[in-house]
Amino acid sequence: MKLALVHDFLVNFGGAEKVTLTLAEMFPDAPIYTLLYHHKLDRLFANKKIIVSPLQFWFKTFRIPVRFLLPWMAGAVENFNFSGYDLVISSNNSFAGGIITEPETIHISYCHSPTRYLWDAYHTYVDEQRLPGWAKTIIKKLLHNLRIWDKLSAGRPSIYLANSTHVKKRIHKYYRRDAQVVYPPVDTHKIIPKKSNAGYFLVLSRLSGYKRIDRAILACNALKLPLVIIGEGEARKNLERLAGPTIEFLGWQSDQSKLEYLRNARALLFPGEEDFGIVPVEAQAAGKPVIAYGVGGARESVMDGVTGLFFDEPTTESLTIAIRRFITMEKKFDWREISQHAQKFSREKFKQDIMTIVNQQLKIKN
Repeated sequence: MKLALVHDFLVNFGGAEKVTLTLAEMFPDAPIYTLLYHHKLDRLFANKKIIVSPLQFWFKTFRIPVRFLLPWMAGAVENFNFSGYDLVISSNNSFAGGIITEPETIHISYCHSPTRYLWDAYHTYVDEQRLPGWAKTIIKKLLHNLRIWDKLSAGRPSIYLANSTHVKKRIHKYYRRDAQVVYPPVDTHKIIPKKSNAGYFLVLSRLSGYKRIDRAILACNALKLPLVIIGEGEARKNLERLAGPTIEFLGWQSDQSKLEYLRNARALLFPGEEDFGIVPVEAQAAGKPVIAYGVGGARESVMDGVTGLFFDEPTTESLTIAIRRFITMEKKFDWREISQHAQKFSREKFKQDIMTIVNQQLKIKN
């Protein structure tokens, strides 16, 4: 069987890239097609055959930011040639699902999310651009054209997989396609749960505005509780201005260091809306409760009152109330039960689910 993998662009390493890496482990001989590739990921993909688009020249030679190459990405992904392949698996939240395959080729699209800046976050994305009005007009036209392409190309995959029920609903809303839920792989086997803690609350996240880390900072300021924040991002300076004396920013940390901070945390704060969210699962694998905004993927990975607590309103006040509630019932949480719950999102479970679907599709084809 001739098989290929496709990923939007391998320039950073997050949850979507972990999915592609796991797929590459499952299918070690499969080449990985991607629009752009950054050499800093060599330590993870060094033994893989990476096939890039012509946009790589501009990205690598002139260090042009990814967003400035946006107008040419749809055309670039369509120019990848998958002639002769029996099966192609795309891992995508923007362009990889729009590849063109032969009629007899099975295309499984693992969708992390319909492209947010084209659909539900379109107005927010445009408003956040610090650009003059005429420039925003151009951006709106570009995104309008990409939205048409995205909807049309959504009919190309043979089958859709979604990383959560939350994303499954959005796939149906925007693409009018059904999807099967396969939760993304989490390395729960690498995390040793721990009963005790060092007394601090933890945020482990990219420091971006939509992550709403400001809610966690303001809540811990008000309650005078210690909060450790791990991660980097464009919002760091603004967040540091909000922080009181009990807030500590640690910036980038190694994977091993992040796991140790998770194991020693009192609880994880997860104040934004996510399509799934791997960090809450990692925290639970470590035996730690999660205090999360009760929408999106958190509703699927956290059991309210058992492995964590939800706050229902997207406000600092609602999170503050939830933290106070957690403190009053903290001793009721069982670290063993929390850790056991996380195992349903393990890497092995992901591999089993993917292989079952691959075999089903091949059986249908034959």
